[in-house]
Parts: sequence; structure tokens; C-alpha cells
Amino acid sequence: MSESLLIAKNTETSSFVLPKMANRHGLIAGATGTGKTVTLQSLAEQFSNIGVPVFMADVKGDLAGMSQMGGGNPKVEARVQQLALNEFSYKKCPVTFWDVFGIKGHPVRTTMAEMGPLLLARLLNLNEVQSGVLNSVFKIADDKGWLLLDLKDLRAMMQHAAENATEYQSNYGNISAASVGAVQRALLELETQGADQFFGEPALNLDDLMQTDAQGRGIVNILASDKLFNSPRIYATLLLWLLSELFEKMPEAGDLDKPKLVFFFDEAHLLFNDAPDALLQKIEQVVRLIRSKGVGVYFVSQNPLDIPDMVLGQLGNRVQHALRAFTPRDQKAVKSAADTFRSNPKLDVATAITELGVGEALVSFLDEKGIPTPVERTFICPPGSRIGPISDAERTNVVNTSNVAGFYEKSVDRESAYEILKARTEQVATEAKADEGFDWGGIFGGSKKSGSRSDGVLEAAAKSAARAIGSQLGRQIVRGVLGSILGGRK
Repeated sequence: MSESLLIAKNTETSSFVLPKMANRHGLIAGATGTGKTVTLQSLAEQFSNIGVPVFMADVKGDLAGMSQMGGGNPKVEARVQQLALNEFSYKKCPVTFWDVFGIKGHPVRTTMAEMGPLLLARLLNLNEVQSGVLNSVFKIADDKGWLLLDLKDLRAMMQHAAENATEYQSNYGNISAASVGAVQRALLELETQGADQFFGEPALNLDDLMQTDAQGRGIVNILASDKLFNSPRIYATLLLWLLSELFEKMPEAGDLDKPKLVFFFDEAHLLFNDAPDALLQKIEQVVRLIRSKGVGVYFVSQNPLDIPDMVLGQLGNRVQHALRAFTPRDQKAVKSAADTFRSNPKLDVATAITELGVGEALVSFLDEKGIPTPVERTFICPPGSRIGPISDAERTNVVNTSNVAGFYEKSVDRESAYEILKARTEQVATEAKADEGFDWGGIFGGSKKSGSRSDGVLEAAAKSAARAIGSQLGRQIVRGVLGSILGGRK
């Protein structure tokens, strides 16, 4: 059995996280500047030391310091002496850097098909009708066996579905041009935010997030999110997708001595902001059931009220840093946070929350029976790795020496919906061009008179062909054929 993880101390007691209870999830909360990031780093470092891989998003760039040995920080040294941490030592953690944009780490990609229409609708901020059309388009692609891998695949499928809406209506419902246009505009906006780099192949292999180094320490996977965080919906949806993929693909594990992976969800309020009921239900289901897969999820947020009650009730391990009580909502948050702890007769929790200093926290972890321990006012034990950012040279060295170096950097674009539809369009265009030189007069009885019934038939046929041809070149060819038939060209 793995040893208990010392997280915090005071003059009388020490507070430990039990590895076998670490997959019962947790919460790190507190106002800005109260020490949440250092707490997250300390927890992640402790998990890594016992062989548990970790995934976290680095919103400010501060967590990158985990890849380097600590030292030379007077605040850390003072805290070590204050808490009498006799076995404390400086050391770096094994780290793999990831980055959606492929600049500060290995590229992170998934496919449209893997993300699915529910999360994609949230990412695109679609309404109910538009989400229904998106679902229909995904179903059409599935039924035809056309892969949806990247943005251009989905764009091509949306156009194809709109142009053939009448054909698909009976089996897939109404596909209105207005809804398709709204989805296409949302996809264009997504591309301008740089999210097009997130969709494609090779897609992220989840096994690469659950590795250990030669010493048996868990790899700490750090997603560079300083740029990604400028698009909060993309940031939140990406992390939720990762969590959902872990839930869907990992086998049942039962009760383990320690988690297979610990997932830290920083700025957790972004996950729940304006989320539709269907998505909230999915989040609650994932949090409730994923612990049976051996995954622990730790939400990091400024305010406990940011987490819905249905999720908050699943979080057994709690670290509460200081909260400010300046507004009625702040006061409600303080009371709510105090009420969620198991009481301690020696401590006025509601008062203590507003008095905590930097690096000080109220903690309550699950005991061996899964029961929360009485809340304690403590100081968080400092990490042995560096606190703060790293240089570009240090980051480059870590990236170039990781186990996955060079693999995700090479993108792949295999045949999918876009290529299939493009080939069909080119085939129709080629056939139309071949027909341009055909003796149409012989078929329709020689010369025609303007305004005849034949003109109407031919015009209708040509316009139908124009709608069937997606490319501008195809439409030009059909217009040329139409001109020849009706005498518009000599």
C-alpha cells in the first residue's frame, strides 16, 4: 500500500491524503493570491512521487517550474523550518509539456468525431435548433462512413447536408439553411481563435498521459494554457473532452491502492458557466462514475459556489484557502464553505476562512473509511520543485527529451469527408464539362425557341446540377453549358 501523502501541518497535527482515497476527488478553493497554485503544485508533486501520473492546465505559466529543482526561495525555506519538515528535499518532477498550438509543448489534437456533437455544440455556443442540425450532420456522416476529422471535414458535411436537405429530411429531420449558416459562422470564428489546430491527427493517445519515468515516478502532464485561456469556452471544453475520453475509454478498476491518474481542473467555474442542462448532467455523471476507473478529479476555483451542488457533493478531499467577505455573495460563499466541512469544536470555521494568510488553509481529507476528517487550520507544505515560470531554453530542453518528442509534431491528413466530397464534386464537374460539347440540339430536335417548354426543363436541370456541384469551378462549367444550350454563347 502506498504511503500517506503529507499535505499540510500545524503545531499539533499533520494532514494526509490517503492514496486509496485520492480518487474520491477534491476541491482547492480560495481567493486570488491566497496560495491555490502552490497547493496544486504540492499535491501534484506528492502524487508523482508515489507513481501516480498527473494532468493539469497551466493558466499563468507558474506550474512549469515543476520541471526544475527548487531552491533559493526564502519563503519556502522559512516554511520548511516552521513546519519542521526534516525529510524535505529539493527535486524536480518528470514533466511532459503539451500545447494546443504546438508552441510551448507537444501538440494536442482530437478529431471532430471523438469530440462529438454535444461538446462541439457547447464549443460553438449553438442554440437547441442549431445543435439538432449538428447532430443530424454527424449522423449522416456516420451512416455514410465518412470520417469527420478536422474543421474542413465538418464544413464540407454541413454544405453537403444543406444542398441535399430535401433528400435527408425524412430520415434526419429538417436541415435549414439558416441553421447551417449559423454553424458555419461559428466554425469560422473557432478557426480565427486558433482552434483549427486542435482538430486533426494524430489524435492524443490517452496512454501517453499515464506514464511513469525510470524511477517509477508519475509523469506530470502540463498543458500550456496562457494563450488558450483567452478563449474560455475552448479551454473549458478541451478539458471536459479529456475528462470524458478518460471516462469512456478507461476500463473499470475497482478499489485501488492509488489512482491511475489525477486530473486537476483549474479555473473550474468556466466549465459550468452557461452550460446547458444536458451538459451539466454529463459532467455530474462523469465525476460520479470516473472514480471507478481509477481517476481522481480535483477542481480548483476561487469560490466554492462556482461548483454546482451535484458536483460539489462528490468532492471528498478539501483544501480551503482564504475567502473575502466584501459582498453578500462573498458572505454566502464563506458560510457555504464553512458548512461543508466536518466541524471541529476548537475552530470557528466561518471566521477562520476570512483570516487565513497566504499559504494557510482549512483542510479536511477522507480517512481510511471514506469519512471526512474534522477540519483543521494548517499551513500547506511547500513543494521541492521550483515555484514559478521557467525560461524558454529550459522548456525546450524538457520538450525535446520527453518520451513523445517528435511524434505529435507531424500532422497527418488522411482521406475523410472533405476529400470524399471534393472528389464527388470534381467528378460531377468533369462530367458536366464533357457534356458541354455534346450535340444537345439532336436530342431536343434541333433549334429551340426562346420561352419554350424545353427551355424550362433544361433550365431546371442545369440549376439542379449547379446546386449539386459545390465548387465555384463546377458552377461556372454548368453556367457555360446552360449558355450553350440556350444560345447565350457563339
